[in-house]
Amino acid sequence: MPVVSAGLLVHRTTDAGVLEVLLVHPGGPLWSNRDDGAWSIPKGEVEGDGDPAATADREFTEELGSPPPTGPRIDLGEITQRGGKRVRAWAVAGDLDVTTVRSNTFEMEWPRGSGSIRSFPEIDRAAWCTVAAARLKLIEAQSAFLDRLTPALDGHSPGG
Repeated sequence: MPVVSAGLLVHRTTDAGVLEVLLVHPGGPLWSNRDDGAWSIPKGEVEGDGDPAATADREFTEELGSPPPTGPRIDLGEITQRGGKRVRAWAVAGDLDVTTVRSNTFEMEWPRGSGSIRSFPEIDRAAWCTVAAARLKLIEAQSAFLDRLTPALDGHSPGG
């Protein structure tokens, strides 16, 4: 059975009227030299019969060290990433100072084969990106959430 993850695509509009989305970069040595095509929305695995929306909120808090934005959620549906992982996402308006991000950690043997167990942040940084920049940064399959975001916002906000 494929892994199912759930996450939030947090968005804001700048004073100049530019739509930006919040992305996170995975931590650890395997991702340290990767940029374009490596970023993600904050997300995590839905455990068992867990509620995907509750999982999205929990993972946001764990990965960013802040509670998720409150407010209406727009269901952006589900995508399937290369490798078969399914990701379900909701859009929510919010703002976050990315300089204050504090991620949970994970442990892995590093360097591989060394027998040394080290701890790494699950995400090593977060950034606000324009939709155009996010298309370059995101894992390819997750760019479908960007395709769904603008029409969804047009349908849920007064004046588009």
